[in-house]
Amino acid sequence: MALARLAASFLLLFTAVELAAATRSPSAFVQNAIYSNRITIFSKTYCPYSMRAKRIFRDLKEDPYIVELDLRGDGREIQSVLLDLVGRHTVPQVFVNGQHVGGSDDTANALSNGQLQKLLGKSQPQ
Repeated sequence: MALARLAASFLLLFTAVELAAATRSPSAFVQNAIYSNRITIFSKTYCPYSMRAKRIFRDLKEDPYIVELDLRGDGREIQSVLLDLVGRHTVPQVFVNGQHVGGSDDTANALSNGQLQKLLGKSQPQ
């Protein structure tokens, strides 16, 4: 009986360690960032296009979850995941309610045609 409990405890510990490692993977991080936040922007601090995308949401009084890839040790790996996910490795990459909006120009276009407000559940100003 004690051996069975020990084996079960070991299995639980091994599963917990595997789960923790999976959540630290760049792919798991990206998925979690996209689906756990209303707005997620993968950005670089010095990129003018990223600054533009962040400004769009600031002007909309929104507070996105921002991942500054140049400040992370796994930033390159995250960009590789984004390339696999959306076909682009450039920044910014903007997601709203789990949906990929695109880069800076895509976000600005979505704002001007009302699609961004629709994704955010806001009415477009008249």
